[in-house]
Amino acid sequence: MKNFESGKYISQGYYKSFQPNAINRQWTVENMEVIKLLSQADRELGRLDMYSNYIPNLDLFISMHVLKEATQSSKIEGTQTNIDEALLDKEDIPPEKRDDWEEVQNYIKAMEIAIDSLKSLPFSSRLIREAHKTLLKGVRGQKKQPGKFRSSQNWIGGATINDAHFIPPIHTTVAELMGDIEKFLHNDEIYFPELLKIGLVHYQFETIHPFLDGNGRVGRLMIPLYLVSRNILREPILYLSDFFENNRDLYYENLMLVREKNNITQWFKFFLVGIIETAKSGIRTFDNILQLQKHNETIIQSFGSRSANAQKVINYLYQRPIINAEKVKKTTNLSMPSSYKLLELLESNKLIKEVTGGQRGRMYVFENYLRLFRE
Repeated sequence: MKNFESGKYISQGYYKSFQPNAINRQWTVENMEVIKLLSQADRELGRLDMYSNYIPNLDLFISMHVLKEATQSSKIEGTQTNIDEALLDKEDIPPEKRDDWEEVQNYIKAMEIAIDSLKSLPFSSRLIREAHKTLLKGVRGQKKQPGKFRSSQNWIGGATINDAHFIPPIHTTVAELMGDIEKFLHNDEIYFPELLKIGLVHYQFETIHPFLDGNGRVGRLMIPLYLVSRNILREPILYLSDFFENNRDLYYENLMLVREKNNITQWFKFFLVGIIETAKSGIRTFDNILQLQKHNETIIQSFGSRSANAQKVINYLYQRPIINAEKVKKTTNLSMPSSYKLLELLESNKLIKEVTGGQRGRMYVFENYLRLFRE
């Protein structure tokens, strides 16, 4: 990639936009540090993917991984909902925080719909536009052409285009540039390692900035979607938003290094380190989940005739680790008095924790489990 040329700035009158070069071509990687990191990233992803086979009821936990990704990805864009609030129902959220809450919920829906769409659609511009449409539905960006590539100039940073940090390409070239990305992703006549391919595509997508709003979230969403589409991961269990948020300045600096200095090598190093660290973190989380499962099952087995219903409640909590008596009733078909007694039993055995402190409207949190996703 030492001959990589990212593009050039083009005068548009009173400002200059950056016009990226096409990426659908043969590339050669010679940097040994990148090759070493690529090998390590492949190994860690393989270890992470192993859990798709060996964790019983993996789907129970995927929803929490998506929830964490939704809150972290939205946080980068300035949304203030945390993972605890994201688990609440809309009516339990203060009115002034509902817009942020809606944006997180939309991200979850966009991911779920896109993963499901991969069964019948290839990874494509159409899939990306559909995800964008879901992401912006009914929230602050709903008037910014949801599901459509932009038809006007946008910019990154700065109050106006005159003091912008970066100005993406002019809108008339967006469709062609996105078409080039799509061709590159599906070009089987050239060989390029899949992780470097999605790393290059993520950079290119963020540079094109094809939408008026929501580009960052869609760009991050594309990474697990592509890995699933290529069967590198069987389930969407790798999310880089946490890494990007924790290294936010480096993330933006490395993207600009490519544009200003053609330094794609440094971007690849950063991106691969992100995959390695994120995969390792995911492995630790799954290991901790398995240990917690064993611990919980041992306690529940001592409940006698209540064990079966207690397990139903715990299984519900693995997907949404906050519950009340009404939800216990729906999950188990018990009466309300019996539901309260079951909650008391789970609380006395320290499996759940009551968090409201009141006599009515009590909410219980699966604290030991939720803590794994806050770390």
